[in-house]
Amino acid sequence: MTISAQPKIWTDEEFMALPDNGDRYELINGQIKVLDSAGMEHSYISALVGCSIGRYSFNRKLGVVCDSSTAFKMSSGNQRSPDVSFVAKDRLKGLKQLPKGFFDGAPDLAVEVISPSNTFEEIHQKSVEYFESGSRLVWVINPDEESIVIYRGTTPDRLLKRTDFLEGEEVVDGFRLAIAELFTELDFD
Repeated sequence: MTISAQPKIWTDEEFMALPDNGDRYELINGQIKVLDSAGMEHSYISALVGCSIGRYSFNRKLGVVCDSSTAFKMSSGNQRSPDVSFVAKDRLKGLKQLPKGFFDGAPDLAVEVISPSNTFEEIHQKSVEYFESGSRLVWVINPDEESIVIYRGTTPDRLLKRTDFLEGEEVVDGFRLAIAELFTELDFD
């Protein structure tokens, strides 16, 4: 006879009370997953994308941009934390302040930057879960190949290279960024 343990159902309060020791967490199938440190290149690219979208959307009051410490409640019960996320103003109407806890549903735009510890399957599964929970656009940035895979649904839609432009389409209307800007060599001479 096999007895299987039921996954723990975590409350927002329990999840937010996890140790604040520099670790980032996701809740996957009732289990806490400590996210690996991604390194400086990963953080730099995430920050460039987040700052670019944030500045553009803030000036036009299109919505809000959050960093990787923000968890979103997926329809599966999982709590995912994209490297960069954008939530459109339509989903924020009526709010005077953002939730202190987690956002119900996926962001309209989720951005994942592949780090050395990620697998393709892991990133693909996250992308699928984002769409199942309400995302409209996902960007998967691959620093090693200087490319970005665009998801418009649960399967990849197109591959962009260094010479292309990253566009917000109808999600972040009018946003456009030269992909080469994300992969420019540093020059501090």
